[in-house]
Amino acid sequence: MKTSMGSRQNALGPELSSIAASRTFASVVPLFASGQLLPSDELRIILDRIERYEPDIQAFAALSVDAARAAAAAADERWKKHAPLSPIDGMVVGIKDIIETADMPTGQGSPIWAGTATRRDAASVQALREAGAVVLGKTTTTEFALTEALHRTRNPRDLARTPGGSSSGSAAAVAAGFVHAALGTQVVGSILRPASYCGCIGFKPTFGALNRGGSFDYFSQSCLGVLAANLGDAWQLASVIAARVGGDPGCDPLSSEAEAPAPIAPARLAIVRPEGWTNATKGAQAAFDRAVSTLSASGVELVGAALDPVVARLDAALADVKRPLNAILDWEMRWPLATYHSRSASGLSAAMEGRLRAGKTMTLEDYRRLLAWRRELRAEFAMAMAGFDAAITLSATGAAPIGHGSTGDPGMNAAASTLGAPCISMPALADAGLPLGLQLIGAAGCDSRLVSLAEWIMQRLA
Repeated sequence: MKTSMGSRQNALGPELSSIAASRTFASVVPLFASGQLLPSDELRIILDRIERYEPDIQAFAALSVDAARAAAAAADERWKKHAPLSPIDGMVVGIKDIIETADMPTGQGSPIWAGTATRRDAASVQALREAGAVVLGKTTTTEFALTEALHRTRNPRDLARTPGGSSSGSAAAVAAGFVHAALGTQVVGSILRPASYCGCIGFKPTFGALNRGGSFDYFSQSCLGVLAANLGDAWQLASVIAARVGGDPGCDPLSSEAEAPAPIAPARLAIVRPEGWTNATKGAQAAFDRAVSTLSASGVELVGAALDPVVARLDAALADVKRPLNAILDWEMRWPLATYHSRSASGLSAAMEGRLRAGKTMTLEDYRRLLAWRRELRAEFAMAMAGFDAAITLSATGAAPIGHGSTGDPGMNAAASTLGAPCISMPALADAGLPLGLQLIGAAGCDSRLVSLAEWIMQRLA
């Protein structure tokens, strides 16, 4: 019997949610170690799942199945000898399609770059291969990982809804159980928001903590990060990258601990409400309030603007971030948009043309003032965090919106991105019966501690 799209949407969400929750990489590692399962067996299970569900979800821009099978077979032999290359040996991963891969094109979500083969791996991909990861495919992204318009990827929780962006395919692939983890990037909300909408972990490290070499995200605050089914998998993937290729040149890299940091109870958290809060749904705000009550009952002191002038000043400073942030991006996108426009204007979307026009109206002094504003904001946040373990807020304004013309409101994410701070979206809340992330923002350079705090919080909210 032919299944209608409506009933198909209703059927996929619970089924795929159960798959993703039960097939984390952490759950299969003991099976690899005991010989009950091999990486090739796990890959075969995943490929069967992709064959069944990918036509509906469309999370991939390209697949490299033969190379993935060869990598899995090599991992089989290492696990048989009890000699894995790293804690993620045999992990099946997806790579956001602005990050170079030697065996697949890097299309950047743009017709201008469709089919472009750079013939090299990005630093992060090189590190993953060296660690034994099974690189399966390129996950979809919006145009140049910047526009809010989405092309075709659907949210596995409800096919009628956006998966978020611009790490659209990475979040969808993790949520569907197509990969154990995936690389994403964030300049505004491109990891946190899709993680929130699709119900997975989103980890954006401190700016520069993971090497962006070979990734087409040249913005002054863009950051490489990870989407995964659980926090331990996300940390280990990020950690092996840092261990092999470090951070951006000149930046302090993420610590390369083999295991996920142990849970730590926060003593004091700042409740922040950035500009996106005014657009948050009643259901999202109520879910957040319940989480705050649960954490408070667990002994955590949660302090909002009404109780602390430091938090009040921080809220005020974060009340208008998207506008100046977008102006910074407009200036920084003058290259290469002007080149693309001169050579293939029809290949640019109206949104990209608008960014180019806006950038051309700016002066160098405008840009200098914006950078000074950002430095001051980061300094203010650093001083505020001296009295707190972290800041807590929503990861998105609500559940994933219906429709595919937009990737949703990034208002809840722009603050952490502008601050250059590490942040994590935890799939701990719900709105309208769909996933909603709880966002934790830490002080710059305190990534390991933030992961420990997040793990403790997730255990309390489970």
